[in-house]
Amino acid sequence: MTAVPTLPALSEEAQGLATGPVEHPLHPEHTPTGQLSFGAFFQGVNSSTVWRSERSGSQIAWESFETLIRTAERGRFAAFFLGEGLRLREHRGVPLELDVAGRPDAQTLLAGLAAITESIGLVATQNTTYNDPVDLARRLQTLDLLSGGRAGWNIVTTDNAWTGENFRRGGYLDHEDRYVHAEAFVKVAQQLWRGEQIDHHGQHYDVAARGTLPRSAQGEPVLFQAGASPAGQAFAGRTADVIFSPHGTLAAAADFRRSVVDATTAAGRDPQAVKILPGAEIILGATDAEAEEKRIWVRDHQIGPQQAIALLEQYWGRDLSDFDPDGPLPDVEPEIEQSDVTRGAGFQFAKAKELTAAWRAEAAEKGLSILEFAREKSGARRGEFVGSYDRVADRLGQFAALGAIDGLNITPWLIPSGLDDIVNHLVPRLQERGIYPTEYAGTTLRENLGLPPVQG
Repeated sequence: MTAVPTLPALSEEAQGLATGPVEHPLHPEHTPTGQLSFGAFFQGVNSSTVWRSERSGSQIAWESFETLIRTAERGRFAAFFLGEGLRLREHRGVPLELDVAGRPDAQTLLAGLAAITESIGLVATQNTTYNDPVDLARRLQTLDLLSGGRAGWNIVTTDNAWTGENFRRGGYLDHEDRYVHAEAFVKVAQQLWRGEQIDHHGQHYDVAARGTLPRSAQGEPVLFQAGASPAGQAFAGRTADVIFSPHGTLAAAADFRRSVVDATTAAGRDPQAVKILPGAEIILGATDAEAEEKRIWVRDHQIGPQQAIALLEQYWGRDLSDFDPDGPLPDVEPEIEQSDVTRGAGFQFAKAKELTAAWRAEAAEKGLSILEFAREKSGARRGEFVGSYDRVADRLGQFAALGAIDGLNITPWLIPSGLDDIVNHLVPRLQERGIYPTEYAGTTLRENLGLPPVQG
């Protein structure tokens, strides 16, 4: 039996923060609400969902989407998010069969899910580079209108030529221009939603149009944005209602809050205008030991020997299949200068020689095998909340009280039952602490996220 380490106790400061909003916020212009919202993130392409287990369900069957969204709505989740991949993940030139590789169209699925739900928000990941602004805006507005004001748009700005090979315009957008292009795209969409006459003449397209649909109960779809880079934060500060972030520690989340408020106020908007929902993975148990044992099971099933070798091959740029996953990291040099985007945006632009040298040193210092190291790195890429129901509730109380985040966008590690522990055990404890809603605040996504009405 694997030895289960004891989790550290909460500090006195942390225990104090778990009781409610603090008097001194992280930013002088931001006032913490002390409240949290949850989103459920059903990812389209990813390496975090366990699929090689008898407990795993289909990634494309209607029953999986229905079960997950019904559980989320029972748990008063504010939103249900569908990620999307516009090209199958590849590894060394061939489709990668070790991850979830793709799934049906997000907006089609959300239209169906709107009919079986009443309050939860319906958020589609849609790309500004490979869509037409008027066509996409009209489809989003239709979902918003027919769902009673529950639609959201997760704005992504993919610009790489590898994805673009699937499209006539592939590869035409410079990386530095992705947010300039996206901002013009969003402006056209908002003009359409507001029934304005559009007369746009830009670098990439011209638009002459006018909206034909009435406004929804929430005015227009809620705008989500996932860029955490300085350019992404500036774009979110000018445009978004909600920003995702990769910050799982309290200190990192606090720094990110300050940065986002600075970007929002620099754009002339209210300091409270942009909500922050970090992406997160939550692994729970009745005790800390049970949760840690479950975490080990999850990591074992997320990252097996094949996945571990494939992870390193992405950065070495060469075949590493002769290396033992239970042995040390490869002692050979990488054959590439920089990793690419074919395994997803999170893998790209790494300087291969510097990274692999640092990884070898880190693994040797910690005494980790390839498999152990890959599992550790995989967990580090996610915002991780692991522990007993009460421990995780207390930790989230720290985040809420300090005003570091407004909630979490949770990726279930198992489909379709991955939210069950959260809804059955964590949500009631958060409700008892007064930091999570016991009922939906209203009928629209904007109301349930605590966002102000649309202006304009």
